[in-house]
Amino acid sequence: MKAPRSIRRALRTTTLLGATALLTVGGVTACADDSSSSGTAEATGGASAAALPSNPATGDPIKVGYITPEGGAITLPMVREAGQAAADYLNNNGGGIGGHKVDLVVCKQQEDPASATKCANEMVEQKVAVVAAPFGGQGAVMVPIITGAGIPFVAQAPVSQVEMVTPSASMLSGGIVAVLAGQAATAAKDGVKKLSIIIGDTGDAAASVKAVGDPMFKQAGVDLNVVAVPTSVADPTPQITAGLADKPDAVTILGDTRQCISSLKALQTVAPTVKKYLIATCLDKPVVEAVGPQTIAGAKAFTTVNLSAQDPTVDLYKNVMATYAPDTDPAGIGYLGYQVIMSLGEVGKSLTGPVTPQTFAAALANAKNVPLPAAPGLTFTCNGTAVPALKALCSKSILVSDIDANTKLENTVVVNNS
Repeated sequence: MKAPRSIRRALRTTTLLGATALLTVGGVTACADDSSSSGTAEATGGASAAALPSNPATGDPIKVGYITPEGGAITLPMVREAGQAAADYLNNNGGGIGGHKVDLVVCKQQEDPASATKCANEMVEQKVAVVAAPFGGQGAVMVPIITGAGIPFVAQAPVSQVEMVTPSASMLSGGIVAVLAGQAATAAKDGVKKLSIIIGDTGDAAASVKAVGDPMFKQAGVDLNVVAVPTSVADPTPQITAGLADKPDAVTILGDTRQCISSLKALQTVAPTVKKYLIATCLDKPVVEAVGPQTIAGAKAFTTVNLSAQDPTVDLYKNVMATYAPDTDPAGIGYLGYQVIMSLGEVGKSLTGPVTPQTFAAALANAKNVPLPAAPGLTFTCNGTAVPALKALCSKSILVSDIDANTKLENTVVVNNS
């Protein structure tokens, strides 16, 4: 399924976004909550470890920087654990990176500029070949330091404008750009004429999302309304009631798990039959437990992973986690770390001889239509052509699925947003 062709022109408007706005909706690929990491709608089905291939890496180790949010207000140990599991798999079973062993240089940043700066400087001091930062809101701080030292920076999705436009940065998915464009395309296909976005009132998030989304939805023939809800209120029913006075045909929520719970509960009162377009945070286990599976059944999911799929890459993910991170829930957001490290392994297959930041940067620039692990149908191309106005984006596609009565994803299609 493709978005209207003219939507690609609207993507240029994303250069208006600043880091503050995008951090607010950074949960489009993950939940900033370590109390539970079980994505019920993307459950693994209880996969057990299977025989993994025997292809150990034998070359000299490559230092790969790995920066994750841990120890601060947002702490996601599962992202680190899944990334380490992927590195262990590459070293013991997957041929490493171009035959070289992976020496993962881990730094935990506490989602504040000081710790992020410390981690970025540590990567430079350690002379790593590439830095992977699967998820976090400090990219605008780290990217200039890391890429300024000539080291490529790779993340799963962009949060800041700096990450989107820095040529030496590579974002494997399109983040909020892909989500909004995918929702606009889906709305047009579904015959939706009016769609409302519910978002927290932090900073200029609502205004920025409106600026980005308006052209996309307009070109799709859909009226867009952005409803800002105070993040401090436990029950946003009054604000959502007022915001949905125009009776939209569909609603999406951009926020963390807590916001998803409060907004979905309010929607059950205000507009129980409205179509729901849900991002990954609204599919997390705490959300389903709080609002009931019947609340999200029948909705559409917009994700960069599909652990419900019967696919070899999904099976491999489950088996790698069962083997190397058995205590980490594979249905949670650990997939972010796994996808980035495994993607580096795929990109690195073309490497020969000594691996340096320069050779790794060249390998990334030559990466074309590389399958994104555990996301059947999604690929990435990091030569700056995926979204020409935003050179760092390696993809603008997203998976769109129906959510069945058991909160599993089905009928998944790729929205290419081209």
